[in-house]
Amino acid sequence: MAANHPIDQIAERVERLLLRHEEQRRTNALLAEQVRTLTQERDALKGRLNAARQRIDALIQRLPHPSVKDEA
Repeated sequence: MAANHPIDQIAERVERLLLRHEEQRRTNALLAEQVRTLTQERDALKGRLNAARQRIDALIQRLPHPSVKDEA
């Protein structure tokens, strides 16, 4: 029986490592999904920001320009 003892210990360690590996895989998958979600959200916000900038630029273009007469 003494000869099986180190093998049993190794088997237990391997089992624990396999469980930990599976937990790490699940955590990694969840984090990858969060990254995808946040990337999509960031891209949507960038698009909204660009659209708002374009609207502001268009409004600025519509503002009356001071004439040379007003400056003198």
